[in-house]
Amino acid sequence: MIIDGMGDRPIKELGYKTPLEAAKTPNMDKMAEMGINGIMDPIKPGIRAGSDTSHISILGYDPYEVYTGRGPFEAAGVGVDVVPGDIAFRCNFSTADPNGVITDRRAGRIREGTDRIAETINSMKLEDDVEVIFKESTGHRAVLVLRGEGLSDAVSDADPKHEGKAPKEVLPLDDTPEAKRTASLLNKFIKKSCEMLKDHPVNIERIENGENPANIIVPRGAGAVPHVQPFREKYGLKAACIAETGLIKGIGKITGMDLIDMDDVTGGVDTNIENIQKSIMETASKDYDFMLINIDGADEAGHDGQMEEKVEFIEKVDNIVGEMMKIDDVYFILTADHSTPISVMDHTGDPVPLIIKGPEVRVDDVKEFGERAATKGGLFRIRGRNIMDILMDLMNRSTKFGA
Repeated sequence: MIIDGMGDRPIKELGYKTPLEAAKTPNMDKMAEMGINGIMDPIKPGIRAGSDTSHISILGYDPYEVYTGRGPFEAAGVGVDVVPGDIAFRCNFSTADPNGVITDRRAGRIREGTDRIAETINSMKLEDDVEVIFKESTGHRAVLVLRGEGLSDAVSDADPKHEGKAPKEVLPLDDTPEAKRTASLLNKFIKKSCEMLKDHPVNIERIENGENPANIIVPRGAGAVPHVQPFREKYGLKAACIAETGLIKGIGKITGMDLIDMDDVTGGVDTNIENIQKSIMETASKDYDFMLINIDGADEAGHDGQMEEKVEFIEKVDNIVGEMMKIDDVYFILTADHSTPISVMDHTGDPVPLIIKGPEVRVDDVKEFGERAATKGGLFRIRGRNIMDILMDLMNRSTKFGA
């Protein structure tokens, strides 16, 4: 179970505790007491891991080999059947003023109507030999896939990263004709998205309701679809993925895991925790050897600088942990994929706490779950890539190295 962005730094308003340390988490604390604890660098010390690269590493793949960009994973996760040769991008539904300046990168964190906007964008024609495949993801997120010959993922992002700036001109990152062509296509795509969405019915309705319109599509995270060894082939484990976001679902899909559908899960701090819990418990009763679970709200609160909301969300997740601890004869690993400190409002390289609970684990003296308490645990400091090796050894499924 990976609580996205749960790690943090001490906050003055919380008595110099982190949100996790300040939260009331009796079940996580109980799990820490029953397991072995440590801290983890998702990739390696000081590296600011993305949610994608950290999950890839935690699953035992080398992100420096597998990771080509965020787009392919996001696209796979929202149901686009990506194929080798496709170039995929992660996109934002954003708001631009009449001068093309981005005034809201997330279009008011739009939740409804994105499917209707996506239907319009899918009718876009760029060039005769290039297919445009566009699909909404969760909230303000979407994916774009360009399919055709002579394309490249060696292009820059259009996302300005901050409000008050126009989308960046997409540039080729090498001197190949393919990169130059792809950059030109993306710049054309952004311009056409403005033209097609300016008077879209969804946006007219949003403006009438005092909401920011989703009147421009901003792509980023270009990547060619990677070749990845299936998880079951790599470890001999039948795996399921339970996640809210398209990105993590995509990592599950590209590694060959079964994706578990969840009803009425909106994502973020307002997500339906009860439905996530229901999906987890139902999946745990089925014929799976491994479950990858990602819960997203703490990360969103960190990005938005919402201290109280992050504390409250962690407390909600603690209820799920309590239910899962009732399942017998399993190894339960609880951690985060990275830190998203309230003070930074972005990912940092701070290590995250980790617990492993299960049969014959060497229980240590740690009594609570937190960034600093975990440093006293028996796992000490490990990297994300170590987790699957440790788990396979505990399950007696590892292969001896040497005589």
